[in-house]
Amino acid sequence: MSEDASSLVRGSATVHVNVPPGELFDAVADISRMGEWSPECVSGRWLAPAAGPAVGAEFEGDNVAKLGPITLKRWTTTSRVTACVRGEVFEFVAEGYSTWRYEFVPTPDGTQLTECYSYPPYTGAKKFFYETIGRRSASMVAAVESTLARIKASVEAAG
Repeated sequence: MSEDASSLVRGSATVHVNVPPGELFDAVADISRMGEWSPECVSGRWLAPAAGPAVGAEFEGDNVAKLGPITLKRWTTTSRVTACVRGEVFEFVAEGYSTWRYEFVPTPDGTQLTECYSYPPYTGAKKFFYETIGRRSASMVAAVESTLARIKASVEAAG
């Protein structure tokens, strides 16, 4: 990517989860579960020959953008895992430009989980549509916070 890293759009959120880093990693890196938690990604599946998280593994994610009850857009992305260390980090790049990263930091009573993303800024008509009308940057931070809250509730309830 020729994009200057300092010009990327970035966002993140952090939550404390009362489970050990390895157990939390196993849930988060199981991309087939992301549809349970994300307000945008509704399902995911590993692409053969991948059957689970590993650097180089690819998966598809089905996504939906809604405005209240109205579906504005549906799309599928292909992602490649770029960092994968159980209990430490799970990262992937969607469609070759949008990076998603989960960091797991052990605490005395569980894990500090951070989800962050970065992507090149929109330009032209896309910038007007996604940022001015859709307020994409602000809605993405809210979506990450919602995803982390749902992961926390789900994983803690199962543990």
